Amino acid sequence: MPLFSESSSVTSITSLITGGAGFIGSHLAEHLLAQGHHVIVVDDLSTGRATNLAEVRGHERLEYVEGTVEDESLVADVVDRADRVYHLAAAVGVALIAKQPIQTIERNIYPTQLILDRLGMRIADGDRVPCFIASTSEVYGKNPKEVWTEEDDLVFGATTKPRWSYGVSKAIDEFLALAFFKEQGLPVVIGRFFNVVGPRQTGAYGMVLPRFVDAALRGESLVVHDDGKQVRCFAHVDDVVRAVATLVDTPDAAGRVYNIGSDAPVSILELAQRVIERVNPDASIDFQSYSDAYDESFEDIRRRVPDLTRIRHAIDYRPTKDLDAIIDAVATYQRAQGASS
Repeated sequence: MPLFSESSSVTSITSLITGGAGFIGSHLAEHLLAQGHHVIVVDDLSTGRATNLAEVRGHERLEYVEGTVEDESLVADVVDRADRVYHLAAAVGVALIAKQPIQTIERNIYPTQLILDRLGMRIADGDRVPCFIASTSEVYGKNPKEVWTEEDDLVFGATTKPRWSYGVSKAIDEFLALAFFKEQGLPVVIGRFFNVVGPRQTGAYGMVLPRFVDAALRGESLVVHDDGKQVRCFAHVDDVVRAVATLVDTPDAAGRVYNIGSDAPVSILELAQRVIERVNPDASIDFQSYSDAYDESFEDIRRRVPDLTRIRHAIDYRPTKDLDAIIDAVATYQRAQGASS
C-alpha cells in the first residue's frame, strides 16, 4: 500500500520510478514532478532511504509504494498504471557487489524481466510505453580502450571473480531490453551511467566522492585504494536525470544505448587532493590495497572515460557542472546533514 499519496485534479503523465528512493531515483522523481508528472515511486529501502524524498514528501502528485520489484503482482499493478517507466532499482556499489554476488545477480536480472514482460503484455493490448533501463559503465569491463563508445566490445574477467557479476548481469538486462525492442517494438532506452555523484549519495557502499568528503569533514584521512591512478569521470546527478528524462521522451532514442555522464577525466588521487583543497586543507591521504578493502580476488577497472558523441547528437547533452562545483555541492549537503543530525 502507498505510504503517502494524495489525489490530483491535474491530468498528467504518470511515471513509474523503480528504486525511486535511491540517490538517482529521488532526484529523477523531483525532476519529473517539476515537469508536471504524476510519479509512482517503488522502493524496498534496501539501499534507498525514505528521507531522500523529504523535499517532495506529501506532494499531491507523488505516490510512494514501499515494496520490491521482485513482487510480480506489485510490478503488474504499477507498470499497468504508468505512461513512462524508469527502471533504476538494482544492486548498488562495489562493496556490496563484491560481498554479495548472488543478491547482485538476482536483483539486477529478475525484476528487469518482470517489468519488460509486463510492458510486453501492454504492447499486446495496444499500449507502447516508453521505458528507460539503467545500466552502467561496468559493462565495458576490462576493455583497454582509452575512451569507450556504446558499440565497443564488453570484456569481462573470470567467473571466479565476483566483482564482474554486476557488469555481466547489467549486460544481460541490456540484451533483454534490446530484444524486446527488436521483437515487440518496445520503445526502450538504455543508459550506461558513469560515476554519477551529488547530494544524497552515500559512501556506505563504496562510493568514492561522498566517502572522501565525509572523511575530510571529519578531519580523517581520505583512504585511496591501490595507487590512486585509476581514472574516472564524475557527473552531477542533476545533469544526468535531465538527460534520462529527455531520452525517454525522444522517439528516435528508442532501441539504442547511451553513455551518460561526464567526459572530463580525473584520477582518484587527484580527486582526493581536490576534496582536501576545497573541504579541509588539514586532511591527509592514506593508501589501502584492494585485498584489504575487498578481498584477494578483486580486480579494478583502471580507466573509465565515456565517448558522449551519441547522446550529444541525440539530445544535445552537455554536463553543466564541473568537478569543483560537484565537490562543493556534496560538501554543503553533508554539512547540512551533520548539523541536522
